[in-house]
Amino acid sequence: MKKKDVVLIGFGWTGAILGQELTEAGLDVLALERGEMRDTPTDARYPQVIDELAYSIRGKLYQDLSRETVTVRHGVDDLAVPYRQHGSFLLGNGVGGAGLHWNGMHYRVLPEELQLRTRYEQRYGRNFIPEGMTIRDFPVTYDELEPFFTRFEYVCGTSGKAGNLDGRKIEGGNPFEGPRSKDYPTPPLHNGYGADLVWKGAVEAGFHPYYAPAANCSTPYTNPYGVRLGPCNFCGFCENYACYMYSKASPQTTILPVLLRKPNFELRPRSQVLKINLDSTGKKATGVTYVDAKGREIFQPADLVIVTAYQMHNVRLLLLSGIGKPYNPKTGEGVVGMNYAYQAMGGVEVLLPSGTRLNPFIGTGAGGVSVDDVNGDQFDHGPLGFVGGASVRHVRLGGRPIQMTPTVPGTPKWGSAWKSAVKDTYQRELHIDLSGSVAAYQDVYLDLDPTYRDAYGQPLLRLTYNWHDNEARLMHHVGDRISEIAKAMNAEKYWVTNRVTPGAKYDVRFYQSTHTTGGAIMGADPRTSVVNRYLQSWDVPNVFVMGASAFPQNMGYNPTGLVGALAYWSAKAIREQYLKNPGPLVQA
Repeated sequence: MKKKDVVLIGFGWTGAILGQELTEAGLDVLALERGEMRDTPTDARYPQVIDELAYSIRGKLYQDLSRETVTVRHGVDDLAVPYRQHGSFLLGNGVGGAGLHWNGMHYRVLPEELQLRTRYEQRYGRNFIPEGMTIRDFPVTYDELEPFFTRFEYVCGTSGKAGNLDGRKIEGGNPFEGPRSKDYPTPPLHNGYGADLVWKGAVEAGFHPYYAPAANCSTPYTNPYGVRLGPCNFCGFCENYACYMYSKASPQTTILPVLLRKPNFELRPRSQVLKINLDSTGKKATGVTYVDAKGREIFQPADLVIVTAYQMHNVRLLLLSGIGKPYNPKTGEGVVGMNYAYQAMGGVEVLLPSGTRLNPFIGTGAGGVSVDDVNGDQFDHGPLGFVGGASVRHVRLGGRPIQMTPTVPGTPKWGSAWKSAVKDTYQRELHIDLSGSVAAYQDVYLDLDPTYRDAYGQPLLRLTYNWHDNEARLMHHVGDRISEIAKAMNAEKYWVTNRVTPGAKYDVRFYQSTHTTGGAIMGADPRTSVVNRYLQSWDVPNVFVMGASAFPQNMGYNPTGLVGALAYWSAKAIREQYLKNPGPLVQA
């Protein structure tokens, strides 16, 4: 094939961002996406798209696990088995990736989360971090990333209210957030009745609620690329769906319409990349090998290779390509695959008095109320004995007919008693979500499975993961604290539904989040990280790796806001530094 300046591997959020930024710099860019072409006019047609059976149950936008999946085990000496049905996390597939079917929860990271190890050691002492926990500082600060958080929010048309505008605290926004240079591009979405009740209960319980930032536009909006988005109509079909209202930010609704018109951009769907090719030195990428829609194996030469796939796929491709030394948990040597992390999910279920009418079918993907009093290091961890925090929110996702069947504990799973319970609770039950951070550990990692292979004969990625006591203590504390909100709401009853409890095993059968992180982490030292502060490979300087694979550990927030900011941060470094002098941007 004719040589390209840049080849992008995968086309979700980071692929769209890098494609737009590098074509603006005049480069000839090719994006290879293994899944189908997807666009709003064809894949979000109303009413076909609001099909819960097709999208939420059968996973129309998800990866075909019969062709490629991951294997999972709890410990380093266990036998891993394939993840055969989507449960714990939902692997996107096709143009847009998981950025097409996400809810739109668009948070920035709290400043202290980017210097986590330093923060804990300075505040609580070096011995506070337990042995075997491998949390790290990011090699970049909140202040450095602030312009890029802003950039991504304005591309998405994110709705919300600033709580800290250049150091000035503003009521209704998040009082704990880092300083912002600009307010959100669109006002907060209107709260539903349930969010109003949670807000009132949170204030009475002594918390500081704020409008949840949502990449669901609240008003008509034109982004910096000239793409227009429409206001959310609260249809309740965000999660697992493309947005037929052009309201939820996705690569399709914010960037792709501009990119597809450019003569120096090409998108090839149904192109499965098998490996990144290296020259004889192993220090320079020459291009990629992929299988096209006709099953032909093709070599695509390129000067610059940027890995822009989902976190797990990024790590697997590095391992398959021999870029970086694979991590060994028993010796602690190597870097590729280390510091995998997830999120500890839970919640408080609240049953309000009989006669309450929440109208749960009125829903958005991300609009609602959030609380950060127990997130990050915004509270004293000293006497509590755990690391981390949790974001708290009430967001009404919709009242879809198959899955919106809430019942109280002890209700039969089927029959007339179940039907009666659903009828009783549908209008008066609400959920307060708890999204807990997860630390990195020496015994949690990703590598290639020695037994199972994909449809192309290549080893599957193997995930070694289990819950640790630290996260169980964290979620117990957060559940107790947030129960105070339920008490203040005068609930008929409430109960905590944490998945992470003392002694609990990680269970892939139930959805928890698609917020998987790590495996190709960023850092200041090539001995302990895969990419440098600009997401450039330490070992192969003309390879960059985007996405949540760069996170040294996970936070309480959803990761997309940080993923987008890091992509713009890296793109600026490529445009202004790398292109002028190709080579390492940071000296090892």
